[in-house]
Order: sequence, then C-alpha cells, then structure tokens
Amino acid sequence: MNYKLHKLTSGLRIMTVPMPSLESVTVTIWVKTGSRNEDKKVGGISHFLEHMVFKGSKKRPTAREISQAVDAMGGEFNAATSKEWTNFYIKVGKENLPSAMDILSDMVLNPLMERGEIEREKGTIIQEIRMYEDTPMMHIGDIFEELAFEGNPLGWETAGSEKTVKGITRDDFTNYRKAFYRPENMLVTVAGGVTEKTALELAEKYFRNFRDSGSKLRTNSNIQFTNKQAGPKFRLQTKKSEQAHLIMGFMSEGRNYEGRFAQGLLSIILGGGMSSRMFIEVRERRGLAYSVRTSMDRYQEVGYMGTYAGVNVDKIDEAIAVMLNQHYGISSGELPITDKELTKAKGFLKGNLALALEDTKDVSGFFGEPELFGSEILTPEEVGRRIDAVTLTDVYSEAKKLFTSKRLNLAIIGPFKDREKFVQLLKKNERIGVSGNRHKS
Repeated sequence: MNYKLHKLTSGLRIMTVPMPSLESVTVTIWVKTGSRNEDKKVGGISHFLEHMVFKGSKKRPTAREISQAVDAMGGEFNAATSKEWTNFYIKVGKENLPSAMDILSDMVLNPLMERGEIEREKGTIIQEIRMYEDTPMMHIGDIFEELAFEGNPLGWETAGSEKTVKGITRDDFTNYRKAFYRPENMLVTVAGGVTEKTALELAEKYFRNFRDSGSKLRTNSNIQFTNKQAGPKFRLQTKKSEQAHLIMGFMSEGRNYEGRFAQGLLSIILGGGMSSRMFIEVRERRGLAYSVRTSMDRYQEVGYMGTYAGVNVDKIDEAIAVMLNQHYGISSGELPITDKELTKAKGFLKGNLALALEDTKDVSGFFGEPELFGSEILTPEEVGRRIDAVTLTDVYSEAKKLFTSKRLNLAIIGPFKDREKFVQLLKKNERIGVSGNRHKS
C-alpha cells in the first residue's frame, strides 16, 4: 500500500491512496487546527465549527438536505475535532465518489453558519459537555490532560466550557475560518477503490475556487509546551460514584520521536490486550478492575504513556500500588521483560494495524495525519520493519527514561475527599519502589 501527493495551484494538498480491490472510498478534509490554537475566550470554537458545517451549505441550505444526499448513497459521514486537527469525511461506494466530493467540499468550504442555527446548536453542545462530565470513564482523560499540561492550551477541554460556548458569535466563526481554513493549512485525502487520475480530476473540479483568505496564517508556535515537572503530580475530582476512574501517565515525547516504536511496544506489554501485564495483575489476579488498558497519546512536541483503570473504590490504594509496581519493576529490571513478551507485543501491534487498514477511513488517517503535520510518512510495510527492528535493549532504555517520579501524573475521579492520602501514596511507592509491593504468585 502506498500514496501519492499532489498540490493544487492554491496550495491545497491532495493525497491519494489507491486500493484497487476495494469497492468503497473515503474522502476526508483535514484542517491543521484544534483547541490548542484557540483564544481562551472562544474555547471550543474548533469543535463548535465542526458542528456548524453539518447545518447547511451553499448548495444544500439545511442539515436535512445534507443528510438526505448522503443517505441516498448509503454513505457514512462524520467529523472529529482534536487538540491539533479537525477533519470531515464521507465514506461511500466508489461509484459515488463524485457526489461525495461535491457534498463534502460544499459543506466545509461554504457553510452558511446562520445565526439562528448557531444559537440552537449551543444547547446541543452544552448537553454534550454535560454528558462527558457525567461519564467519568470518558471525562477522566480531560482531567488527566488538565493536570499534565497545566498552564498550556493542550490542557484545555476540546469542547470548551458552557460559558465560552454561550459567548461564541458568527463573527468569531468567520475570523477563525479566515485564520485557519485556508489551502496551505489543509489536506484532502482520498483512499480506497479509486485511481489517482480520477481523484485528482475530482479534486480540481470541486476545490478549484478555494483560495487563500489573504490574512496571516496563525500558528501555535508561541504556546509550545515545555515539561518543567520536578516530581509526581496529582489531581482529584470528587464525584459520588460506585467506581473510581483513574489515569496514571508518564510524560514522553511528541509525534516524531525516534523511539516511538519502542515506546509503543512497551505500552502494549504493559496494558495492550488481555494477556498484558496490567490486565493480568490488576484484573485477573486481584479483581481490582473490569477495564484496564495502556496507550500512547502524542501531540507535536509532547506525549504520554497512560494507563486507564476503573477500579473498586475500596481498593484504589492497592490498584495504584500494583500499577506503579509494574512500571517501576520494568525500569529497575526487577520485573524483566522476556523475549516472548516482546515478540508477542510486535505481533499484536502489527496485527492491529493490518486489521485497521482494512477500513478506508483508517487508511486516510494513517497517511493523512503525518502529512498534515510534516511528519515522516511510512507505508504499513515500513512500519512493520521498524517494529521488527526494536530490541529488548531499546524497550528497557525507554522504560528507564519514562518511568520516573519526575514524569508521573495521576488523575482520579471518585467519591474521595482526602487528597493528601493519594499524595502520600505516591511518595510512599516512590521511596520503596517495587520491593514493597511485588506480587507473589
């Protein structure tokens, strides 16, 4: 599987990923902006604008007309907003690509953003914010990033707050679009059962009138995050619940970090799948949690390896100690990684990638996101070779660097009022390392 990249005269990039054996195709419009690029007074505007794109466009003035056009093709369409990018996509049978390109380009480039629709949608977004706040399993990620990126826009919630959402106006949308929705800051990906020639012809047809706004392109260069952490940090959100939700995370590097494949394998050994260390130790051997998993999250200049768990309220102290034990045990060598574990992790990572890339939407993301940020673009085959090249020494090197108290952040949502006991728990486990908590099997 490979890609081709072209640039229109406007500066808009078109990336095609032909997959001749497939009957479906996904066209995605990417914009290199998200909540970290916002002014605080209009926090959530990236996400709000994503909603407004579906509310009516020049050719299809209502949300109903847009949805009917996609439904008539049996298509799937949606959008997403992150802290660094926003995207919009339509997935259809390959024979319907011209219509999909027409609909999507019109939605994104010519949204009506009528004032009445803006006011109505504020209520919808406020309910979305409340839904996340009422769902600790979903909200804990926001609490963790507020802690980890404290004082930086990366710590702001993507959806904003009720106050900022209520204050956003049509003029705010217009100014934001002029600043970021411009050819050189955007990318169109077309992946699936389509030829490069067809995709380019359609892109020329539907994006030929897309021109630069003429205003200066805004960047986030003045809000880069620098980790100045000197010790473990903790945040508690007290909430009445039958279960405690936590994320334990260690700060790492950004998107282009050379050791990202070793870190990815380390995260799988810790908490990827039902045979991972966290799943076995926290769930199977002790029954402390139903859900426990480890993953990597990366932004441009920074990232973190975080383990989520929903645990028994009465046994949260034990769960935290066990989780810390697994991290520190690897970095100290007291709980060594075996060759078998590393081999299994490599198979897990490559197998998951192969399954994901059966979906043209995921293929768009696989190739599109690195291109959007000027990162190295690897084919799936190249990724496989990078994974295979990782050694035990590489993994241990990353573990020793990552798993230190100076990189540790812990966020909890649960029915607790005594913040200090968790602070002391972190200090206690920092002092005794693995020796006081090792599981005897």
